[in-house]
Amino acid sequence: MAEKKHIVIVCGEASGDLNASLLIRSLKAINPQIKISGVGGSMMRESGAEIYQDIKEFSAIGLFDVLKKLPRFFALKKLLLEKINSQKPDAIVLIDFSGFNLRLAKAINKKIPVIYYISPQVWASRQGRVNTIKEYIDKMIVVFRFEEEFYRKFGINAEFVGHPLLDIVKPTMNKEEFLMKFSLTPGKTTIALLPGSRKQEITNILPIMLKTASLIKAGLNNTQFIIAKPMQVEWNIYNCLVAGSNLDIRIIEGLTYDCLNSADFSLVASGTATLETALMKKPFAIIYKMDLLNYLLYRPQVKLPYIGMVNIVAQKKIIPEFIQFQALPEKIARYALQILQNPAETKEMQDNLGNIRFSLGETGAANRAAQAILNFLHK
Repeated sequence: MAEKKHIVIVCGEASGDLNASLLIRSLKAINPQIKISGVGGSMMRESGAEIYQDIKEFSAIGLFDVLKKLPRFFALKKLLLEKINSQKPDAIVLIDFSGFNLRLAKAINKKIPVIYYISPQVWASRQGRVNTIKEYIDKMIVVFRFEEEFYRKFGINAEFVGHPLLDIVKPTMNKEEFLMKFSLTPGKTTIALLPGSRKQEITNILPIMLKTASLIKAGLNNTQFIIAKPMQVEWNIYNCLVAGSNLDIRIIEGLTYDCLNSADFSLVASGTATLETALMKKPFAIIYKMDLLNYLLYRPQVKLPYIGMVNIVAQKKIIPEFIQFQALPEKIARYALQILQNPAETKEMQDNLGNIRFSLGETGAANRAAQAILNFLHK
């Protein structure tokens, strides 16, 4: 009979909630007796976890957004430390959400084993955090091959399990079914807009994408546009921004992979969505814009030449990045039209994107992560 264990899992954003839910299902498949509790969202709850606190109020972008929410973060840390002291779980698993989770690991201060799944991007910026990881994290479970090598250089126990996106990125219908379902025209060029998954990102990036879409439409008449809307974002954010654009554009909720599968080209906010688009082997451009003060604080900390995960994984620029002052609709539209009107360039981009899948390992990442956690606890 499987030994009864109690694991606390802490994530802070929608992507973390998804990865936590996949991990929980895998843990329960290996050990049905396991108890899971922690901080997450609806997907963690549906996977059978007891939720101490929902993550809805904790998503933050940039220093000033974090400062506004500091009282909530302090209260959350206090709650978790109380739960750990009273329930004495066998381990805590931290998923991404590095600003909060590394401080929590410090506060736990080795009272229980601390495992990190989906690493902070310390290889990109603020490498000083490696010292915190070495001191307070007992095991790193990483999703990029280069991360395992990076951490082992510092003597940190790291294990590469592959990327969970390999199991997730699948459309639910074919292109013809999707176009018919949303009354889109099969003969038209379809452009998908993915402006991010957080309110502040969307308000900064979607206006740029909408202006770009208007310019693409002017340069390539037979076009139609769709916006991939995450479930957790309110409709009114999109409706207000789209209303002033004079574009006939469909906003489609909860079907990101179907939107990408049906698109001939996509405009994608920097983040996990760049990897998702790459796995679909769809041509795209990376766009990102922050509030100016946040950008001026953040940019000097970044040590890599790119910010798009797809370029970081490829270790070269295979997708152009239109970041901050370069996020100009005219430039982006010119590039999009160049790709759309040049099949040879499209083919070259798709070939480069095909190599990304190989570098992310094999399917079954959540299963291997679950097994790594249970093996670690057993030892």
